Amino acid sequence: MAKLEYDKNGRLLYTKEMNKEYTILCPNMAPIHFSLLSQVMRFSGYNVVCLNNEGPEVIQTGLKYVHNDTCYPALLVIGQMISALESGKYDLHRTALLITQTGGGCRASNYIHLLRKALIKAGLEYVPVISLNLSGLERNPGFTITLPLIRAFVAGLVYGDTIMLAANQCRPYEVNKGETDALINHWVTVLSKMLHAGHGYSGKKMEELLFEICTSFAKIKQDGKKRIKVGVVGEIYVKYASLGNNGLEKFLASQDCEVMVPPIMSFALFKVDNRLEDIKLYGGSSVKKKVVTVLLNYLTKMETRMNDALRKAGFKPLASYSETKKLVNGVIGYGSKMGEGWLLTAEMIELYEKGYPNIVCAQPFGCLPNHIVGKGMIRRITEICPNANIVPIDYDASATRVNQENRIKLMLSNAHINENE
Repeated sequence: MAKLEYDKNGRLLYTKEMNKEYTILCPNMAPIHFSLLSQVMRFSGYNVVCLNNEGPEVIQTGLKYVHNDTCYPALLVIGQMISALESGKYDLHRTALLITQTGGGCRASNYIHLLRKALIKAGLEYVPVISLNLSGLERNPGFTITLPLIRAFVAGLVYGDTIMLAANQCRPYEVNKGETDALINHWVTVLSKMLHAGHGYSGKKMEELLFEICTSFAKIKQDGKKRIKVGVVGEIYVKYASLGNNGLEKFLASQDCEVMVPPIMSFALFKVDNRLEDIKLYGGSSVKKKVVTVLLNYLTKMETRMNDALRKAGFKPLASYSETKKLVNGVIGYGSKMGEGWLLTAEMIELYEKGYPNIVCAQPFGCLPNHIVGKGMIRRITEICPNANIVPIDYDASATRVNQENRIKLMLSNAHINENE
């Protein structure tokens, strides 16, 4: 068994020796994307498992080990991880945890410290915690973010977004129920094997695969009936994770809606672009500016490939990141970047302009940045988009599903009225 090592500050390190025998658990925010990204990690030599444990026990575990005044996503993520450790499925002396660390002003930067505190409280302080970050906040000798790994991550992200966007435009209209989800499972299996083997990353191959994916979904027979179109925006975790939003997408599907959730690539571009905005506003290294510009251009190129494939197969992609950014010029400042920042406001306007005027703004209760750029911007958005039908929904351990769904039903009632006018 690998020997435990600590840095000079007493932090338990994830060492190279641990890669031989340790399983790395990570929270699961977006099932399609994270299934693919876990294969990317496996190809890079890390035995990563995305957690799927959900239910009341996860929330109760989170409440047990995290202060209930801490933001809801932190409570859920930490609850999911510790619940998994306590399940008996894993050898606790050969298990590590992986969590993102942004380094921004949001409390998400502190998740890793809250997790370590919770592990000590649970008597699991010997479980290493790996920080996944691009800011050099924490380093571990056994886990390194390399350029090939970044490239592979981006590929997994693009494939995941493409499948999600195509599937969401097919599922509500499919004649043969279950056909869309079966095709999702097919492509996740195919791409997982490919990514795990180290294939599917080159530009040409990606263009071929993206078009093949979109074409396969376009062949799904549709009934042609009209559905209420609903967009979903919000804090990134509760926006995508069914654990965080009480199965929001499934609920909307049960109400005969077509759901549009903006791609995760937009958020990735936003986070990279923020570095350039920082330099514009406050100054900074010219070297950093060049590196960030290269990465931004690379991500933009990948976004273009995805949107081109969707468009060629007959699907409607959302606007490009650069177009989305222009929508809030003069509406909200680009320096407003805590949490989802100005992007959240921009995505609501974007969804409206793309034919999704009915919008659920999902936010953790007490998430100050998102209440400002989400709920706080609704009045301004409705001045620009007069027929926008937006409902902000708070998600929290104390919030009831019935209340949340009733508020969404009221929004859908307004949507039906607007459709018939």
